[in-house]
Amino acid sequence: MNSEEQSSAILVIDDEESLRNTFQFFLQNQGYGPVHTASTFEEALLAISKQRYDLIISDIVLGGNTGIDILKRVREMGLSCPVVMITGYPTVETASEAVRLGAFDYIPKPVDKEALLKTARIALRQYQLERGQQKAEQERERYRAFLETVFTSVTDAIITLDQNLDIKEVNPAARLLLTELHPGLLDQGTIVPFCSQEDCAALKKEVLRVLKTGQEGSAQLFECQNHERRKKMLSASVAPLKDGAGGAEGAVVVIRDLTVPEQSISGRRQQFHRFLGSSDAMQSAYTLIENVGRVDLTVLITGESGTGKELAAEALHQESHRRNRPLVKVDCTAIPESLLESELFGHRKGSFTGADRDRMGRILQADGGTLFLDEIGDISPMMQLRLLRFLQESTFYPVGQDTPIRVDVRVLAATNVDLKEKVRAGEFREDLYFRLRVIDVILPPLRDRGNDVLMLANHFIEKVAVKVGKQFGGISDQAKQLLLNYPWPGNVRELEHVIERACVLCEGTTLSADQLPPEIRNPAQPQVNIPTAAPMQPTTVQPAQPVPEQDLSPSERILQALRKSGGNKAKAARILGIDRTTLYRKIRELQLDLSQLDL
Repeated sequence: MNSEEQSSAILVIDDEESLRNTFQFFLQNQGYGPVHTASTFEEALLAISKQRYDLIISDIVLGGNTGIDILKRVREMGLSCPVVMITGYPTVETASEAVRLGAFDYIPKPVDKEALLKTARIALRQYQLERGQQKAEQERERYRAFLETVFTSVTDAIITLDQNLDIKEVNPAARLLLTELHPGLLDQGTIVPFCSQEDCAALKKEVLRVLKTGQEGSAQLFECQNHERRKKMLSASVAPLKDGAGGAEGAVVVIRDLTVPEQSISGRRQQFHRFLGSSDAMQSAYTLIENVGRVDLTVLITGESGTGKELAAEALHQESHRRNRPLVKVDCTAIPESLLESELFGHRKGSFTGADRDRMGRILQADGGTLFLDEIGDISPMMQLRLLRFLQESTFYPVGQDTPIRVDVRVLAATNVDLKEKVRAGEFREDLYFRLRVIDVILPPLRDRGNDVLMLANHFIEKVAVKVGKQFGGISDQAKQLLLNYPWPGNVRELEHVIERACVLCEGTTLSADQLPPEIRNPAQPQVNIPTAAPMQPTTVQPAQPVPEQDLSPSERILQALRKSGGNKAKAARILGIDRTTLYRKIRELQLDLSQLDL
C-alpha cells in the first residue's frame, strides 16, 4: 500500500452499529485512515459536507432512505469519489440503479473481510489514478492557457506554417495584419499568395530556406503595399517549428509592423471611433487606445466624470481581435448590491427566493468578447473578492452552482474615483487594484483639450438641430470665449447638456451668451457644479417660488431641478447639465434635506 492509499479518507454508512464498527476496524487495521462512520442518511450528508472522502461504503438500506439516495446526492454535489454498495437482499432493480448512478461496486452480505479490503484497495487505486490524470490534465490546461495568453497578447504578428506553407495558426495581431495586406488570405489557408508578391520575394526565400535547413534565419526588412496600396515597412524573422522529437514540422514567422502611422505625417485626427477632438491630449489618447486595444490584457480606464470612459471601452473593443464578439456593459452603480452578484455571475433556479429559472450572467454573455465594468470603485468588498478570483482563474461559479464555468473574456474597468486613495483607506482591495490596472488608459478632462470645446459644441448643435427641427448658424464670439474659459467640471457630458439647453432657448439662428447658464456667464460666482470650500448647514426645503434662475443659489438650483423632475435625480442632473454622481455629491456637500420636497 502506498502513502496516498494510507492517507485515504473513508466514510462507512450503515444503520447497524456492529457492522459499522467492524468495517471501521478492518479498514483502520489495514492502514487506511481516517475512517469515519455514519448511521443515518442525515449523518452521512453532514459528514460529506464537512470533509472530502476518497471512498464511501454504504448499506443499501438506511431507515427511511437508501444507499441509492446517498449515491444520488453524492453525484448531485459533483463528487467523483467511488461509492461501494452493500446489501443483504440484492435485486436486479437495485443493482442496475446503482450501476446507472455510477456505483463502483456492489457487495452482498455477509461481507467477507478479504472481499471488503480487496474492493476498497481497487477502488482507491483507481480513484487515485483518475485524480492523477485529472491533475495532469489541469496542469496541461493551465500551461496551454498561459501559452495562449502570451500568444494572443504579443503585438507582433505570429504565423505558424507547415511544410507546404499552409497556415496552421495565427495570433490576433497576425490576423489583423494579414487581412490588411491580403484580404481573403486566411480563408485560403495558405501564405503562398502573400509570399508570391514581388515585394515579398525575400520573405518567401527565407521561409523556404528555413524549411529546408531547419536553421533559424536572421531578420528581414522589406516594404510592401496593403490592399489600399499604402506602403508598409515590415520586419520579419523565420524560425523552424520543432515537432518535439528533434525535427521540424514547419516554420514560425514573426512580423513586426514598423510603418509610421499616417496621421503623424499628414496631420491630426479629428475623430477616432466615437471620440471627437484634435487636441494634443486626444491625439495621445487615440494612440494609447490603438496600442492597448491590440493587447489582450485587463485595462483600467480612469478620468473625471463625463470624459468618455464608455466611449474608450467601445474603442478598445473595436481595436481588439474580439471586435466581432460581444461587448457587454455593466454599470456597477445602477444595479442594487443584492442583485449584482447574480447579474454578473448568473444563478441557478431555486438558488434563492425569486430565482424561478436559470439565468445567464453578464460574464457568460461576454464569453469570447469583452466585459466592461463601469464605476468599479463602488462595488462591495464581497464583490471585490469574487471579481478578483474570476480575474485570477478565468472561472466563476453561478449562484447556487458548485461546478465552475471557464470563459474567455477580456475585462475593461472604469472609475472616476481615486482607487489608490480607496486602497489606502482600506475601501478597495490592493490585489484587485493591481489586477485591474495591468494597463492604464487615462482620459483627459475637457478643460485640458483647448479648442476641442468648440468642435464638440458645433457637433452637439448639429445633433440638437435635427431633434428640434431648427437651423443654427453657429455660436457668437462672446459665447465661444465663455465656453473656452469655463473649467467644465462635468466635462463633455456637461457641455452637451449646456448646448442642448442653449439651442432650446435660442430664438434665432446663432447661440449667444444669454442662452448659456449663469455659472458660465459669471464664472466668478459660486455655482452648483463648483465645489464649495466647506459644508453648509442643512437646508430646509421651502415651497417653490418663481425666482429668476440667475438669482438662485446652488442649493435652490438643485431643489428647483428636483421639483421639475418630480424627484427623479437622473432627470434633475440632466436639467442642471451635470453628471448624476456629481448631483449626489453636491446634495451631500450642501446637506440638503429632500424629505420636505413639495412634489
